[in-house]
Amino acid sequence: MANLGLFSGTKTAKSVNVSFRLPYYTQWGQSLLVCGSERVLGSWDVKKGLLLSPVHQGEELIWGGSISVPSEFSGEYSYYVVDDKKSVLRWEMGKKRKLVLPEGINGGEHVELHDLWQAGGDAIPFRSAFKDVIFRRSWGLNIERPLGIQNKLDKEVDAVVVHFKICCPDVEEETSVYVIGSNAKLGQWKVQDGLKLNYAGYSVWQADALMQKGDFPIKYPFEYCKYGKAGNFSLETGAHRDLSIDSSKVPPRYIFLSDGMMREMPWRGAGVALPMFSVRSEADLGVGEFLDLKLLVDWAVVSGFHLVQLLPINDTSVHGMWWDSYPYSSLSVFALHPLYLRVEALSENLPETIKKEIQEAREQLDGKDVDYEATLATKLSIAKKVFVQEKDLILNSRSFQKYFSENEVEKLVSKDSLHHDIIRFHYYIQFHLHTQLTEAAEYARKKGVILKGDLPIGVDRNSVDTWVYPNLFRMNTSTGAPPDYFDKNGQNWGFPTYNWEEMSKDNYAWWRARLTQMAKYFTAYRIDHILGFFRIWELPEHAMTGLIGKFRPSIPLSKEELEREGIWDFDRLSLPYIRQEFVQVTDFSVLAIWSTLLMETFGASWTFIVSNFLNDYQKGRYVFKEDCDTEKKIASKLKMLAEKSMLLESEDKIRRDLFDLLKNIVLIRDPEDESKFYPRFNLEDTSSFQDLDDHSKNVLKRLYYDYYFHRQENLWRQNALKTLPALLDSSDMLACGEDLGLIPACVHPVMQELGLIGLRIQRMSSEPDLEFGIPSQYSYMTVCAPSCHDCSTLRAWWEEDEERRCRYFKNVVGSDGIPPSRCVPEIAHFVLRQHVEAPSMWAIFPLQDLLALKEEYTTRPAAEETINDPTNPKHYWRYRVHVTLESLMNDKELISSIKGLVRGSGRSHPSVEETDEQGNQETIVMITGKHQAAKGQEKISFEKQLTGVPRPETYVL
Repeated sequence: MANLGLFSGTKTAKSVNVSFRLPYYTQWGQSLLVCGSERVLGSWDVKKGLLLSPVHQGEELIWGGSISVPSEFSGEYSYYVVDDKKSVLRWEMGKKRKLVLPEGINGGEHVELHDLWQAGGDAIPFRSAFKDVIFRRSWGLNIERPLGIQNKLDKEVDAVVVHFKICCPDVEEETSVYVIGSNAKLGQWKVQDGLKLNYAGYSVWQADALMQKGDFPIKYPFEYCKYGKAGNFSLETGAHRDLSIDSSKVPPRYIFLSDGMMREMPWRGAGVALPMFSVRSEADLGVGEFLDLKLLVDWAVVSGFHLVQLLPINDTSVHGMWWDSYPYSSLSVFALHPLYLRVEALSENLPETIKKEIQEAREQLDGKDVDYEATLATKLSIAKKVFVQEKDLILNSRSFQKYFSENEVEKLVSKDSLHHDIIRFHYYIQFHLHTQLTEAAEYARKKGVILKGDLPIGVDRNSVDTWVYPNLFRMNTSTGAPPDYFDKNGQNWGFPTYNWEEMSKDNYAWWRARLTQMAKYFTAYRIDHILGFFRIWELPEHAMTGLIGKFRPSIPLSKEELEREGIWDFDRLSLPYIRQEFVQVTDFSVLAIWSTLLMETFGASWTFIVSNFLNDYQKGRYVFKEDCDTEKKIASKLKMLAEKSMLLESEDKIRRDLFDLLKNIVLIRDPEDESKFYPRFNLEDTSSFQDLDDHSKNVLKRLYYDYYFHRQENLWRQNALKTLPALLDSSDMLACGEDLGLIPACVHPVMQELGLIGLRIQRMSSEPDLEFGIPSQYSYMTVCAPSCHDCSTLRAWWEEDEERRCRYFKNVVGSDGIPPSRCVPEIAHFVLRQHVEAPSMWAIFPLQDLLALKEEYTTRPAAEETINDPTNPKHYWRYRVHVTLESLMNDKELISSIKGLVRGSGRSHPSVEETDEQGNQETIVMITGKHQAAKGQEKISFEKQLTGVPRPETYVL
């Protein structure tokens, strides 16, 4: 609300009346409150803020209130939604509002502030992805200083100064912003005669209009528009804005309009996703390297993409073997992975012997997939040789000293340490990684391409972070995910859970430092498993699988609560339910009665199982022996028995079956409080539950659904509103959240409130009654994609399940025919077109799905293009694209196909110089204007040839 020096004149010490006005619909029991930096507004203590009163004006609910302040008053303020005890329920996002009274204002005069609620989405244009990349030209406009009108105001007794202010981040060169309306001062709806606004910086345009009080009806319609020198203009979308004043009161002397964002067709862009290790170029050494990003950015630009998305790039060298290929288990959240180093760029004076060694290694490591161990070992070996030659030159350079001081690593090790030179080698490696990634990141910015990183939800329990900050982690627990689309048995990631209470004591300093570090390279990021900031699936440290867990935080079932419902035998419900009949049965006709796999499994070898793993328990039941009453203990004992050749069946099979037996429970007892319990996930699937009486079953089913789907919602919402804002406020990066899986009802409203962009994968429909999502119905604040790194590619998904393929062909494609068994380019084109035409802010495509547009690139088996198998905790992350970036740059046909999809959808794309058929250069300007309306679910007809040998020219799309 800053005046920014629009007025001039003398000051007065007399008080001025300042009124606040904001339209906002509240729920029953809620009120609006304004709180600010000065004492009169509570000094940022919401309990002492100014409570506003509501008034209905037409269809709007207007909240208002006023204060008296001295004429030289200035300060900051924000609006809050509170309950009847002034407890905060919701607050505005974005920067604090500024209030500066106009110079020369007379005592007793009235200033009215007309504000609009600042939602999370309003802050998106101010994120670095837009202000530093997409709209970087608009943000470079010269600031214009308008002429003051105070002298004119002094002569006009019945005049009112109306201060118009609008945020418009996307303004092309030689274009200005105007406000027009029915009044002569606003051009009587003629754009060329309207009030021209002045650029005030930070995408804000503003100007003052001197109007007569008699000119005002109850509502004064107006709107903003863009007007170029060539006479072209674009009006705001939607209904006219209204300048409203209370006709029952004396009009104010000053009206400040903060009209939020200019209403335009929403900006939409597209991008490509590819892990850093999957990139292949002619220059790399067995794996993608940071400097390869420059070539990937070039390809993105000519293909029409504004974004390149990567998986995590932090160092994961925990085990010293291929297990470290898992990019989400970092050794340090602040260190970059040496795997992505270009050793050739370490020095301009490489000896011929090292150049030869690099070339030989390039040929040896140029395989179909990444050889993680060999590639990393080779790079470090070569780097050490260069380090010996260049260490003094590099480590004494100004650039290194600056990097060193910014990272403060000197306090971790003494220069007199025995291993100091080894440690200096790691400094050297990290410095070059930083330099190479910074070079690529700057290149992307200049090309108008957002580099999007990935923020893992966890850290390895043996990481530097858990060593340096042990109080921030619960080391006796593990994080994971309950059963969902990715894994029907749940997942155990093995990360220690966060101690949020401890983290909050310094306002989440570790998280803020982590995001600050990321922002050095990225202008956008993906929050991995954003649900973990609402609640995390917590497992005991001794668990190896992911089923027997609980949510933290969560409200458990108390012993008293259960007893009131007639549930009292807690040992029966919380210990593994192992009846002797389950183990001893040899007559398999009994299976029809007990219907349990355990009988069939242990019928022939029950004596071996009992003698080694079970003890007798009360009432004909068994209990696990103490040395094997957890999954890790069972695994350890089985390994010992296998080494002695004592197992009658395979070790894996027995381990799975014993784990199932261990998980045959209904309630999980809280290890920190024995009077608290948590319902086991999918408890109805257990024989322990099936053996209960009907009353107990009904009670436990009701409590189960209450625990998982109702009682936690407010708690999880409050938890997210404590943790997520700390992340969002710690950097200017654009934030996207991976919100797939079992989604609590509170998640999407909170993400919308905070301006977080969600993720939509068509095969993982967020609508419970739909098997396949409908991209044309996605909301704007989403990223849409046909697949992601945690599932099979589009091509593999199409080809792996015939029945599902037929359902998709009928319900989505709209054909009653037989779909092709292969994902031919026409199918890929249809699916990609659905997504690129969706209303989503971003359509981001894995490179593998884009390559499916051309038959030439589909010769590799589709299953080999999968990046990760979430059901396999020891999956080897080693996928490499089978075509080089150089080859893709030369493939004009593929580029044309992709570019046609992007441009045809109305999405923005980077400017690029292209050569026409006559060899002339022409610049294709960035499209940032009108967004084509998302089309409805499109039907396409395929001729019969689609089921046989592909003949693209016969397909009607």
